[in-house]
Amino acid sequence: MKVKDKIKNFFYLEEEEEYVEEQAVRKEPIRQQAVPQQQARQQQVQPPIVNRPAAVKKQSMKERQKQVDYPSNVPNLVSITQKTSKLVLSEPRVYSEAQDIADNLKNKRAVVVNLQRIERDQGMRIIDFISGTIFALGGDIKKIGKDIFLCTPDNMEVDGNISEYLYDDQ
Repeated sequence: MKVKDKIKNFFYLEEEEEYVEEQAVRKEPIRQQAVPQQQARQQQVQPPIVNRPAAVKKQSMKERQKQVDYPSNVPNLVSITQKTSKLVLSEPRVYSEAQDIADNLKNKRAVVVNLQRIERDQGMRIIDFISGTIFALGGDIKKIGKDIFLCTPDNMEVDGNISEYLYDDQ
C-alpha cells in the first residue's frame, strides 16, 4: 500500500476538495430599559442570524476517509459475474474452414472438430493449422474419438482421458 500511496502522491492522483465550514453567528438581543417608546421600537428590531464562512480547509480524500469509522466486522463483498463458456461443434469440409476454427479459439471458445467427412490428407493439414494456433494461444488439443478432436483455449482445462477401443472390421 505504501508504494501505491507514493505513486499517487508523485502523480498527484489524490483529489483535494475544498469545503467551507459555516458558523452561525447570532447577536444577543439588546436589553430594554425604561426608554421612550420610539427608542424601544428601534431596539426591538433584532439583526437576523448571519452565516459567515469560517476558514476554508483543504483535505484530501484520504484524510476524509480516515475520519469516517467503518465497522470492522463487516466483510467485503465482491460481485463476480461469470461468463458462459461456449463449445463450438465444427465439421469442416474444406481446408479454408480451419480459419473459422482458429477464430473461435482466439475468442476463448472450445471447439470439437469432427474430421470424419473429409479426406485424410486434408484433415491432417487442418489439424496442423489448428495445432499451430493452439500452441500460439497456449491451449490444448486432445483426441476424443476416431478423427474427432477437442481443441481448448488457455482459459479452459480438460481433465481425464477417453480410452480407444479398436474394433475389427469383419
